[in-house]
Formats: sequence, structure tokens, C-alpha cells
Amino acid sequence: MRLTDYQIQAIRQLARQVAGSQSRVRVFGSRLDDAAHGGDLDLMLELPEPVDNPALMAAQMSAQVSRAMHGRKVDVLLIAPNLMRLPIHDMAFKEGELL
Repeated sequence: MRLTDYQIQAIRQLARQVAGSQSRVRVFGSRLDDAAHGGDLDLMLELPEPVDNPALMAAQMSAQVSRAMHGRKVDVLLIAPNLMRLPIHDMAFKEGELL
């Protein structure tokens, strides 16, 4: 995984701030390939409770992690009981790594 320990801790802390202490965050996509270079950061926030405004939560998480990673592009996917599960969620669960 192409994230430093500091970046992992920052992402975990930001997930708790944005989505609550029961949230979990998973990295998926190109950041898991140690041989790759550059690229965006793909995150999935796993939430145990329904989300009132998922677009706002995803945008807040994306912006805050992007700032912590010096402007790196960050895509955030949410999964919660009230949100539709899509094939991208299945891929993130299958290939992703929990932080």
C-alpha cells in the first residue's frame, strides 16, 4: 500500500471526525499497488447507521483527506444501511484493505 503510517493515521482520524467513531475506512484501487506511481486515492467509508446527506459527507471526507495529502485527488465512496449497494462496493470489499 502506498500510504505512510502518518497518512493512514490521518485518514483514520478524519474518518472518525467526518463519519463518527463507529465508521471504518477502506483503501482500494491503485494505491494498493506498490509498483505503481501517482494516482488518486480511493476510499470507502463503511457506516453502521443510515446517512442523512451522503453527498455532503463524501465531499467533506474527500476535501479533508486531500488537504492532509497535499492536494492529492481523493475519491470517497460510502456504504451505509440506507444507501444502494453497487458493484463498486463489492470490488472495494473484495480488493480493498481496511485501515
